Amino acid sequence: MSILTRFKDIMASNINALLDKAEDPEKMIDQILRNLNKDLGSVKAETASIMAEEQRAKRELEECRAEMDKMEKYAIKALEANNENDARKFLERKASLAKKESELQEAYKLSQDNVTRMREMHDKLVKDIEELESRKAILKGKMAVAKAQERINKIGSSVTSASRSISAFERMEEKVNRALDEANAMAELNSGPKDDIKDLIAKYDNTEIDVEDELAELKKRLNKQ
Repeated sequence: MSILTRFKDIMASNINALLDKAEDPEKMIDQILRNLNKDLGSVKAETASIMAEEQRAKRELEECRAEMDKMEKYAIKALEANNENDARKFLERKASLAKKESELQEAYKLSQDNVTRMREMHDKLVKDIEELESRKAILKGKMAVAKAQERINKIGSSVTSASRSISAFERMEEKVNRALDEANAMAELNSGPKDDIKDLIAKYDNTEIDVEDELAELKKRLNKQ
């Protein structure tokens, strides 16, 4: 009955604790269920063996009782034949079989109890496996959500890092613009004061009247008249 002890140990273990220690909870869940289904196969085989033992004990008990009935019938026949000594021998054999019948009855009762316990263990294991299969789907669903959340967290970290990079770029751009403005201002300061005299001279130099051009213009006007 070692299979029963092992089965009880398995079902008594804290599966959640095993999952906490596992590097990959999904693989651990699948492995636990594979182990349980393997144990279920062993429990079924053991149950079938014990049920066969029950049938054997039942058959031996029925054969013993049939033999007792047979001895009683022969005792009756012997008495009907006025052979009391033969009847006594048949009854003595029946009495001997009665002791054996008691032992066989006890063995049959024990085998019945064993079958009942094995069936209970088998049914509980089947029920527990079905429950774990249902929980497996839920746990894997939660794991998928957790992994998705983890990916989102990583993306969030990347976005945060990108935002810092953009902010740093903008700060550098501002520094470059400020440096350019300072350089232009410094260049303007270094150029010295502007001399306006040259511009004034150029202005009055351009006001001289070309007499020949004006004469030509007057001739054109007279010809038109």
